[in-house]
Amino acid sequence: MGCGSASRRPGGFSSSEPMRLHNGLCRNCTGAGSGRRYSGRARGTGADQGVRKIHSLNCVGERSLDDGKLLIEQLEVVTLPTTKSDKLPVRKYAKLNQISIHNWPCLTECNQFDVGIVVSFGALLSDALIQQFPYGILNLHPSLLPRWRGPAPIFHTLIHGDRMAGVTIMQIRPKRFDVGPILMQQECPVPPRCTSGELGVILAEKGAEMLLSVLKSLPEHIENKWEQSKDGITFAPKITVADSWVNWEEQTVEELDRLNRAIGSRVLLRTLWMGKTVKLMDLVDVEEIPDFQADTQEQLIPGTAHFHKESNILLIRCKNGWTGFKRVVLKKLLSAADFYNGYLHPYYQRSPAHQNVARFQTCTPKTRINKMSK
Repeated sequence: MGCGSASRRPGGFSSSEPMRLHNGLCRNCTGAGSGRRYSGRARGTGADQGVRKIHSLNCVGERSLDDGKLLIEQLEVVTLPTTKSDKLPVRKYAKLNQISIHNWPCLTECNQFDVGIVVSFGALLSDALIQQFPYGILNLHPSLLPRWRGPAPIFHTLIHGDRMAGVTIMQIRPKRFDVGPILMQQECPVPPRCTSGELGVILAEKGAEMLLSVLKSLPEHIENKWEQSKDGITFAPKITVADSWVNWEEQTVEELDRLNRAIGSRVLLRTLWMGKTVKLMDLVDVEEIPDFQADTQEQLIPGTAHFHKESNILLIRCKNGWTGFKRVVLKKLLSAADFYNGYLHPYYQRSPAHQNVARFQTCTPKTRINKMSK
């Protein structure tokens, strides 16, 4: 999401002169520094955070250092070329705020920069590129590295029930992701029942302030950097549709709640009904699931569906209890009552021998989220 650079001058990096920021190599960019221009990259998840960071860094022109000097003199942005500029939040923001925009790849001026900044950029950077910056290239990563290395740390933080999230600012190592030495790291408690979007906003705001703090005293932070621990390494692979398929036999009520809060706003949870895909919407909070006493042991088998008329909720049995949804998509959007009238009730009438038992099927795609040890 962010990048920038400070202009090169003899004698190294000085906080007494304002920085010119060049946001290069990125779709979504931010940058700040002192005395020189710097450039970085950003792409993929986190476009919204990138906009926020750019806003913070652009506004820092109004913030002064302790001696009254401006921290940033100039901010520039590099994004992927596109005919639909409104699809790239950072490009749109830069245009609205009259920030210079360059199309990626744009490497001709890298030797004018002091430091690069990258956030959520899914490409490996070469050693030759990194060496063009006297202070290297920094990466702002929304996790407590080495936990959740990879492109989707916020999603996996929620999926795995972490109570503590955080932000790490580190130096980029060539040809590798999220393994460099740490300049600053701060914890952030995960609010109860928050979504990935909500947590992303919290971490973006914290990260923007941390980035400004690092840039105000960059040489000191680089001098005091520390290597990442070799213990506690976990990975956060990209979320795909394959991760949204519910496994009724293996997933608990709590796990489905966390999965929905993590990915539900982007990819709806889904299951199978008579071999057809059903998308599940409006998951009911665990505390609001109505009490339902099964009449037979067959009704306790995972995947079993029951329509709770009093609350208009479609209950589905999972590994350790009942979860509920208020709407589904099967060819079209249906309320729980619509699904009962159009599918469950006719099924019961056709199959009286099943004792009012109907089940969703588990689909097991080749690629699913792997449970990782904490």
